[in-house]
Amino acid sequence: MPGKSSDYRTKLAVQNEQLMGLFEAAGHEFIEPEIIQPADVFLERTGEDLRSRTYVFSDPEGNELCLRPDLTVPTCRYHLASAPTPQSQARYSYNGPAFRHANTNATTKGPREFGQLGLEWFGAENAQNAEAEIFNLTIAAMEKAGLKNYTVRIGDLGLFNALLGAMDMPERWRRRLAHEFWRPLAFHKLLRHLTGQQPFATTSCDDLVAKLATDKSDTKAVVETVLDEENWALVPGRTSDDIARRLAEKASDKNAMPLSSQIADTINAYLSIHGTLDTIPAKLEDLGLFSDDRFASACADLNKRFDLFGLDAMKNGSISFAAEFGRSLEYYTGFVFQIEVEDKDGAPMVIAGGGRYDDLISDIGKCVSVPAVGCAIYSERLLNAVEGQNS
Repeated sequence: MPGKSSDYRTKLAVQNEQLMGLFEAAGHEFIEPEIIQPADVFLERTGEDLRSRTYVFSDPEGNELCLRPDLTVPTCRYHLASAPTPQSQARYSYNGPAFRHANTNATTKGPREFGQLGLEWFGAENAQNAEAEIFNLTIAAMEKAGLKNYTVRIGDLGLFNALLGAMDMPERWRRRLAHEFWRPLAFHKLLRHLTGQQPFATTSCDDLVAKLATDKSDTKAVVETVLDEENWALVPGRTSDDIARRLAEKASDKNAMPLSSQIADTINAYLSIHGTLDTIPAKLEDLGLFSDDRFASACADLNKRFDLFGLDAMKNGSISFAAEFGRSLEYYTGFVFQIEVEDKDGAPMVIAGGGRYDDLISDIGKCVSVPAVGCAIYSERLLNAVEGQNS
């Protein structure tokens, strides 16, 4: 859209004022985070999709900056600058523009500038209560705006990590599988590699890895010797310690027993779980992993969360759980949700989404972990969807 008419701006302002009033009445202070942000925060912590769509530039002093592609990270930075301590409990709401390159893989190009409103809760003592409040407020916003026939998808990255923790495998494999969760094709390829069903691709360092696996050489010393002898320069951001650590893992993989097909089958069985909320507990129990305390506790937390959802208020939507669902922003660490409607061509269009991201504030502020949960609503998409449904 090249611009907004007076009539459209009025309708959008009325909608947004109603929703912000809902959030502020629930105790979420309205703030206005800065539009121009340090680029490294987004480039390092938000995931591949958002990173590739962020407008990045440099100021005359050489500082790398960006136009904010979303408002969660700026709200975290606001909290770090304004709260007495990073761990201080605070609830915020916001409403303002965000900026992203068009998604080159999408058939329909979205706007480069769009409105985003939402809310965040930092430092809450009870995780399930905070998640349920954010979720219930988001549903209340959808209903207040008059959205119909929307679907809600629920996922839980914490439950997935608990599943990996219940599996007998080296910790490095858990880290790699968790890292690839957001990329299904890469995830399943890695799983085939770990079970020995598909060999790893040949690389230039294979001979070196085989040597390290055989004679247990000092990996860092070997890397530094090779770099010196071959006069190779390090890739920016990559240290000799990073290279040595990765080669050491590859060498350990050479000597490790493949992941059992039974474990791979259990992981795939978990990822195939989906359905209405009342069907999920039994499906999780069928995995046979409740003897593991961490997994059992994560399942109990999921059930508590379900019980706290105000589903009676969801007059015009439906909800389901999908174990494989995780939003594209890679800073999420636990409960995630997304609200969608069908566009005019019948394709899913995301209206809102959010979840738990306990590591983001600590990553930005170099402090201990801070509990955090929030949601973001695409305000123009919401208005367009409501108007389209009513036309």
